[in-house]
Amino acid sequence: MAYEGGVPAPHHVVIEERKSLTVSGVEDVERFDENTIVLSTSKGAMMVSGENLHIEKLSLDGGDLKVEGDIDAVTYEDDGGGNRGGFLARLLR
Repeated sequence: MAYEGGVPAPHHVVIEERKSLTVSGVEDVERFDENTIVLSTSKGAMMVSGENLHIEKLSLDGGDLKVEGDIDAVTYEDDGGGNRGGFLARLLR
């Protein structure tokens, strides 16, 4: 989601005690299960890995996401490599 004039929405990530994750600047949730959440943000694709993950709150209008569970990792798509395929294609290599 972008502001008027094409300016990207602000993007913030807050992790509390590795049990709670709050993300702003969320544009879409591509897929999720209890071990992985893949989403699009104003700063690129993001993947959250862990166990017992569940989405507590999702507001695509406001661009906010809250996740609860045992968070092991938060990773972003590498934008520096040019056009090497989609985020999931690189994950499955």
